[in-house]
Amino acid sequence: MNVAFTFKNFDASEHLKEYANSRFSKLVKYVSNPDNTDMQVNLSVDKFRHVAEVVFSSDHMHVSAYEVSEDMYSTVDMVLDKLEAQLRRANEKMRSHRRKEAAPARMDVLSYGEEEYREPVIVESDSFVPKPMSVDEAAEQLQTLDHEFLVFRNADNEAINVIYRRNNGDFGLIDPGY
Repeated sequence: MNVAFTFKNFDASEHLKEYANSRFSKLVKYVSNPDNTDMQVNLSVDKFRHVAEVVFSSDHMHVSAYEVSEDMYSTVDMVLDKLEAQLRRANEKMRSHRRKEAAPARMDVLSYGEEEYREPVIVESDSFVPKPMSVDEAAEQLQTLDHEFLVFRNADNEAINVIYRRNNGDFGLIDPGY
């Protein structure tokens, strides 16, 4: 992790740099690739106010925090707590979105013969993972395809929907509503 310090209105001690570096090194556990992680730490003093501003940038995350107190060491600790909470929430959000991966839907084709009556037979079976897209995107994709229907995951409500071509050329939408 690349950490860059900027000091304003006071002389930085090596002890403060080492302290901040050791405290911010805890944030490495929240990123997948620490080599591509940059952190800009701006520390300043205005009369009795000690200010810390930190911008944390990684592959897929950009987090910033700001804190003010009367002691620079406690300011560093408080801004670290804020950053840690934000990174924890971002990682949990990414994990929960990954868990919502769609289970493959099963599609069976039934064939009815021209005979008077016979039991329907499944002649073809296919498994696929429906792609998340809006209803408009699904309609556009169905126009380009030579199929009668398209099964997709509605991006608005995460439900499995079916869009189909009607006899008059319009489209119909089947939304289970749950």
